[in-house]
Amino acid sequence: MVQFSRICFRKYGNFVDNLRLYVRGGGGGMGLPRLGGQGGNGGDVWVVATKNMTLKRIKDKYPQKRFVGGAGANSSVRALKGERGKDKEILAPVGITVTTDDGKILGDLNTEGDRLMVVKGGHGGSYHSTFEPSKGQSKNIRLDLKLIADLGLVGFPNAGKSSLLAAMSNATPQIANYAFTTLKPEIGKLMYKDYKQISVADLPGLIEGAHINKGMGHKFLKHVERTKQLLFVVDVCGFQLASKTQFRSAFEAVQLLTKELELYKEELVSKPALLVVNKMDLPDAEDKLAELKDQLQNPDEFSDLLPDDMIPKNYMTFRHVVPVSASTGFGVDTLKSCIRESLDEDAAMATKAIHQDRLQALRYHSHKQL
Repeated sequence: MVQFSRICFRKYGNFVDNLRLYVRGGGGGMGLPRLGGQGGNGGDVWVVATKNMTLKRIKDKYPQKRFVGGAGANSSVRALKGERGKDKEILAPVGITVTTDDGKILGDLNTEGDRLMVVKGGHGGSYHSTFEPSKGQSKNIRLDLKLIADLGLVGFPNAGKSSLLAAMSNATPQIANYAFTTLKPEIGKLMYKDYKQISVADLPGLIEGAHINKGMGHKFLKHVERTKQLLFVVDVCGFQLASKTQFRSAFEAVQLLTKELELYKEELVSKPALLVVNKMDLPDAEDKLAELKDQLQNPDEFSDLLPDDMIPKNYMTFRHVVPVSASTGFGVDTLKSCIRESLDEDAAMATKAIHQDRLQALRYHSHKQL
């Protein structure tokens, strides 16, 4: 059994996950016609992934949200080639996608130090432009934060996600018994005895139809995209969202969650996932758990329980199915061990893949030299 020490818990009250900025490259410098002098080019604007940076910090530090590259110097008798304008760097958090206003992706910044040029500076005036400089490019861009945790909790309202996070985090968030309990991301940090930290995010409640942006829809699904793994949470006894909606068993809940993810973005279903079967303190929970495990073994046989348009193309395969009771604490330590094991396994595989790539590159270079 993995040893645990204390666990931290934070609620992001004023969480900023999307920021719109105006960016403009610096203008070029004037050329000098009588001596054929060339003006300096304007500076470019870059977005640079930086550790411990948040979008909120950018918003607070630059209320105007304008970033402009330095202007190129004019050509002069003393310096025929004008000096280049200074580049402007926007320090942004790791794990963002940079898009244009109309949603076109300019690039992803996934690791510290990743850089992306968003606008180029203008050219300095030269013989080819009759010594007239050009302006820098300008546009509005959006920084869209997606990576917020190692693990994202995925479940319908009232599956007990907040209670589970509280049980794992020894914290007591305000939990009400209604849909959309969680309106802002809550991040629980699991701290292990060897100082390993794993962050777990409870995200705004998912409902049927989220892929078409019902409820919190895309705001929720966007965050799921860049958690490393998924933690599905279902109520062992099933759930009914409202008196007018249909009752769903635990098996149906798993498949409907899978379908919502699949309809939003198919790759989400191939993420490593664990399944938490919550509320094991309820009567008949053991029988219902056995039934769920049986259904998950042969999902095709039970697909007639679902509406035709909500049958997933690919069923989720879970690395672990862990029964817990968030209210009594049953199974919580086992769950923490499984989470750790699953993330460690992926980290080891990623390291191995990097080493193999490097080895292959070395072999390729030494083979070329022979």
